[in-house]
Amino acid sequence: MPRTPSGNPDDTPTPPVDAGGEISHTISRVARAHRVAAGQLLRRLGLYPGQELLLMRLWESGPQRQSALIKELDLDPSTVTRMVQRLEQAGFVTRGADPGDRRAVLVTATEAGEALREGVGRMWQELEERTLAGLGGDERAHLARLLAALEHNLTTG
Repeated sequence: MPRTPSGNPDDTPTPPVDAGGEISHTISRVARAHRVAAGQLLRRLGLYPGQELLLMRLWESGPQRQSALIKELDLDPSTVTRMVQRLEQAGFVTRGADPGDRRAVLVTATEAGEALREGVGRMWQELEERTLAGLGGDERAHLARLLAALEHNLTTG
């Protein structure tokens, strides 16, 4: 079985250099590792990855129509519906008819959902520290510029 740089045969193996796409494959592995680390930290709060992003939108903007959350999070409607249902079952949000349009669903953070704000902030800080451990200030700034350039390339092409 092929080995990865970590030596773990369960990880996605690194493709041969002659296969091309070495940087893209590395980005994929880093993104996966970042999601896994975030998931581990979020579980401490009783959340799943992505749920904190929805809650952050509610904390920032107040109650939102579910259709606006779908747009803002750029996710499939069924994904956001399941996410809101799970958050509602956990007591972190409520859903109801929008007073301005009874056909629209309005999602609101509950008191329990609001109470997660500080913990989510700490979680993101811990994830940032873990992600950037061993990198100095100049390296972090350079990495931020490179990642912004990559994002620009992928979102404008």
